[in-house]
Amino acid sequence: MKYLLILFTAFAAESISAQSNDYYLLKPSKVFDGEIIHTDWVVLVKGNKIAEAGPMTFKLPAGTKVLDLKGTTLLPGLIEGHSHLYLHPYSETSWNDQVLKESRAERTARAVNHAKATLMAGFTTVRDLGTEGAMYDDAGLKSAIEKGVIPGPRMIIATKAIVAKGSYGVKSDNPDVDYPKGAAEVANKEEMANEVRTQIAKGADVVKIYADYRWGLGGKAAATFSAEELATAVGIAKSGGRQVVVHSATQEGMIRSIRAGVHSIEHGDDGTEEIFRAMKENNIAFCPTLAAGDAITQYNGWKKGIEPEPQRIVNKKKTFAAALRSGVTIIMGGDVGVFPHGDNAREMEMMVEYGMQPIDVLKSATSVNADVFEWGDRIGRIKKGLLADLIAVEGDPAKDISDVRNSIFIMKDGVIYKSP
Repeated sequence: MKYLLILFTAFAAESISAQSNDYYLLKPSKVFDGEIIHTDWVVLVKGNKIAEAGPMTFKLPAGTKVLDLKGTTLLPGLIEGHSHLYLHPYSETSWNDQVLKESRAERTARAVNHAKATLMAGFTTVRDLGTEGAMYDDAGLKSAIEKGVIPGPRMIIATKAIVAKGSYGVKSDNPDVDYPKGAAEVANKEEMANEVRTQIAKGADVVKIYADYRWGLGGKAAATFSAEELATAVGIAKSGGRQVVVHSATQEGMIRSIRAGVHSIEHGDDGTEEIFRAMKENNIAFCPTLAAGDAITQYNGWKKGIEPEPQRIVNKKKTFAAALRSGVTIIMGGDVGVFPHGDNAREMEMMVEYGMQPIDVLKSATSVNADVFEWGDRIGRIKKGLLADLIAVEGDPAKDISDVRNSIFIMKDGVIYKSP
């Protein structure tokens, strides 16, 4: 049976309405429910919810449409944990030039394409961690997707993100010239508090803070905020039901973030097993963003697979191994935007390459991300009552993680975007 690919405004909205009472029975060879693989399951979808999931022990409602997905593994829609839909690869245009020379209209036009590419890669949800100079435009993009104006993933957004004054780009070589910045600058606890409240008011679902950055002497990465300043943000965000996510590559930045009680730490390039154990003890998740560092190193001239691994890559592998040994909760998120949107699976492949088991990577990209982001009661698992975000891929990604690239069926919120 063939189904139309839903692409545009009115058609998407009509399709959502038309499918509100429809039943679909999905019959794959295997089902990964977000935690384990099943070989005898089917999944019944009604409207935008999963009505049944398990062995075929229930009676089919009249008029149920049956989709034979033999040879495939059915999974929950994948969740991208660290995205920047308002960025595109630095090999195309440098970060500085994107912020300074591309209009917000152009950047939004690109973001629309990035959102579609992400969804069509099987990633039905993204945690988008900053517009990098595009103000609060992610809130409008999120709204357009929710209204069916454009196709795209569910968005958990951070709007502008927050940086310490003087630490972030774009920077000028002329001290008399101030360039626009890629995030909101604050200089003390009071400004931090005001900015957190402002970004929440503008639509932020999560507060993103740069706990360190390359502002030390000679461009060395160094902590930017005290633990008390970070804790101020955490307290306000928590009272508004939001999490605080921090960019941190240095040990000091990570230690201060742990003391402040943040919810997740992104990158963690200099993390140690001791630091990761402290994160685990304090229920702080880790998003390693392996693919971003790999991409940037290649942009800087490294010929991967030909030349020896640079120290940055060697160190990242050691850090990731330490994180695995510590038992810290690991989020799947690649910092996509640094590399092309739609290539999100690149992070999953690198997680396996760096030592994580494929089944655990699948968990990170589904149930773990959903739980960490506090969306586990809606997405991330194939379970009765949850939203019908489902993908089917040829092969078995629990054996070969690259099979997640082989999607032949994509459903988000009960709407079919791709079908054999």
